[in-house]
Amino acid sequence: MSSNLPLAQDPTQIHAWVHTLDPFLIQFSETFGIRWYGLAYMFGFVIGTALMMFIAKRGRRTLQPDQIMDYLTYVVLGTMIGGRVGYAVFYDQSLLTSWDAEVHIFGTQFPVWNLLAVWEGGMASHGGIAGIMIAAVLFARKHKMSWMHLGDLTTLGGGVGIAAGRLANFINGELMGRTVHSDLPWAVKFPQDMYRWLGAERDKLPRLTEVAREFGVTPETWAQWTSQIRSNSDSRAHVQDIIEKIIHALQSGNARIAELMQPVLEARHPSQLYQGLMEGLLVLVVCFFAWRQPRKPGVIGGLFLTMYAVMRIIGEQFRMPDAHIGFQIFGLTRGQVISIGMLIVAFAFWIWTMRRPADVIAGWGPKARQLKSEDEAKDASRRS
Repeated sequence: MSSNLPLAQDPTQIHAWVHTLDPFLIQFSETFGIRWYGLAYMFGFVIGTALMMFIAKRGRRTLQPDQIMDYLTYVVLGTMIGGRVGYAVFYDQSLLTSWDAEVHIFGTQFPVWNLLAVWEGGMASHGGIAGIMIAAVLFARKHKMSWMHLGDLTTLGGGVGIAAGRLANFINGELMGRTVHSDLPWAVKFPQDMYRWLGAERDKLPRLTEVAREFGVTPETWAQWTSQIRSNSDSRAHVQDIIEKIIHALQSGNARIAELMQPVLEARHPSQLYQGLMEGLLVLVVCFFAWRQPRKPGVIGGLFLTMYAVMRIIGEQFRMPDAHIGFQIFGLTRGQVISIGMLIVAFAFWIWTMRRPADVIAGWGPKARQLKSEDEAKDASRRS
């Protein structure tokens, strides 16, 4: 009996745009420059501050506008420390015990604790969120205010930061999506996929024979290097060097290399963009309009955490798991497993904040401005 379902295509035979974006906006040396990833964090903090100021000026609040910059310092530290520690705990525990990273100062190499080597990549959104929550608690205790309200204020900037961060992931060609097996107009072929070929997917390295020839490597030499990649460190280094040269050539706009890589790389979902739209912009828009009305402290934060967890679980269906981790129980990714636990806690917290007895606060709509005016009138009456 025949089937009307379309036949699955070989992902290498699907024509798709070969990723050629440069992770640097401005590059001063081979490893140093202004990266889009760093700018994404900066953009999130700047827009987040503006949104906190917007809310603080329009509704009943405990955080005064002149305290926002102080609170932002806590948020920045919470994001960076939490994101890095979270990545180490959830995805790469070796960072906690290894010291083989290096920093170059005035031509001298110094060993660095790998946990501090943030320039090598590795930040976890779940860890960043946990770090921000801890920062909110510490700031609230110091200034005797509601930490849940501070968390609510941070969600808006968080949505912007997550969206910008996922866009930076796409520019970097990292956290790529799963392969597509039918024509998809927006599919992408990521050259960074070749780094996976150095590990469990070594059988794909012969695909690069013709591309390696462009860099002066004969087919015989390439075959020798790739066959010895596990047993010979020099061969592995040679192969990795060619891969890095290919990526650099693509980022420099080499049309010949892009043409040769078209039938070599697999077409993939641009899952970074999916996740940016879902986890970042969609969550931001819903939370922002939910806050048109004043809410009890914690309600917006609970809504944000619940929605983020749901969107993360959905988005990860299109994303490749980390190469050194792979799929987990029931075919889930590590990010999905963490998000399921987060969803259970976040949803319970959200329901509790909505039901608990507390005065509504903040917001930006007419009702919020009315409550703020009433509070200001009461303060003026007490002073007189």
